Amino acid sequence: MKNEIIERFTSYVKVDTQSNENNDSCPSTPGQLTLANMLVNELKEIGMKDVTLDENGYVMATLPSNTEKQVPTIGFLAHVDTATDFTGANVKPQLVENYDGNDITLNQSLHIVLSPTHYPNLANYKGHTLITTDGTTLLGADNKAGIAEIMTAMAYLIKHPEIKHGKIRVAFTPDEEIGRGPHKFDVTSFNADFAYTVDGGPLGELQYESFNAAAAKITFKGNNVHPGTAKGKMINSAKIAMAFNSKLPAMEAPEFTEGYEGFYHLLSFTGDVEETKLHYIIRDHDKQKFEARKKTVVDLVDEFKSVYGPDTIILELNDQYYNMRDKIEPVKYIVDIAHQAMENLGIEPIVEPIRGGTDGSQLSYMGLPTPNIFTGGENFHGKFEFISVENMIKATNTIIEIIKLFEERAGR
Repeated sequence: MKNEIIERFTSYVKVDTQSNENNDSCPSTPGQLTLANMLVNELKEIGMKDVTLDENGYVMATLPSNTEKQVPTIGFLAHVDTATDFTGANVKPQLVENYDGNDITLNQSLHIVLSPTHYPNLANYKGHTLITTDGTTLLGADNKAGIAEIMTAMAYLIKHPEIKHGKIRVAFTPDEEIGRGPHKFDVTSFNADFAYTVDGGPLGELQYESFNAAAAKITFKGNNVHPGTAKGKMINSAKIAMAFNSKLPAMEAPEFTEGYEGFYHLLSFTGDVEETKLHYIIRDHDKQKFEARKKTVVDLVDEFKSVYGPDTIILELNDQYYNMRDKIEPVKYIVDIAHQAMENLGIEPIVEPIRGGTDGSQLSYMGLPTPNIFTGGENFHGKFEFISVENMIKATNTIIEIIKLFEERAGR
């Protein structure tokens, strides 16, 4: 299985699938369709049935049931796109065999080193086979590791028909990194009772709680005149925007929060005297606190309008997704089964909230309860991203064990 999963993963990451939030098409970039077509061919080659690729880049396939028991239809999902934070073009994966616990030189000419001094989590991987970047791109383990693990699990089950299972559905989706992954996902066609996204990080992660999420785009209108004659005439929109940002709680930002703590995150600040735009995301696990955070922004906008005029500030505030816990708790046993699967394999489950969202955050509200399990990767979205091959194999085995437990449970 080791060589198989390395080959799959390294072939996927070489395809540039970085999504683009400024393009309204689906998928937002052509590389995602390139990989989707590769996956369609591979699914057919390994023996999956009902393999489809729709006009929006969603790949779906079926592993038919091989048991007479009435087993729920389970889905497994991963996304083909990579993050917008760092380039995903010309990825050159590097294999580090039997990692010795010391610095890893990613790029000698550019002096880029992955060091346990800065990333102490590397200590957990001594003796592992690691896949890293060459220091000039992200790796794309988020979420091509999930694709490789699902694909390898399906190939294994097809080769081992003695393992009894119900009907399994798999899907590979576009544009998760820009929040649109489920927007055109056909839950009815997917036709699963429950699903799991294979989109987590380190070994053992099991997540069924996510943030409630909103985006706020605020435009400040100013008036630019020559600074020599500006008295009483100039309205400096950049200064107003700076004053606005200073009114938000400084310590309620991503760099100061953890666990269940929510935040306001200033993603971008662009502009000049005439016009300035601030782009925030607002996050909280607690629904009441989430609503209070949004109200804080609305009230602050109203306060500034009262000072600078009603037409000087424009607020666009939109919800993005909600905490999937509310939809998963009524069927919590699907989380319990994943928990048991990991324990059966000697993996310590790490049940913790996602400080973000997955496709499951939206899919759960679309009628498909979808918790999230680990892939084995770390340091996502940047040049120091890496993944353990041994933990990818454990993720693959977790998928298989979940499938086995559902079949066993159906006989009780």
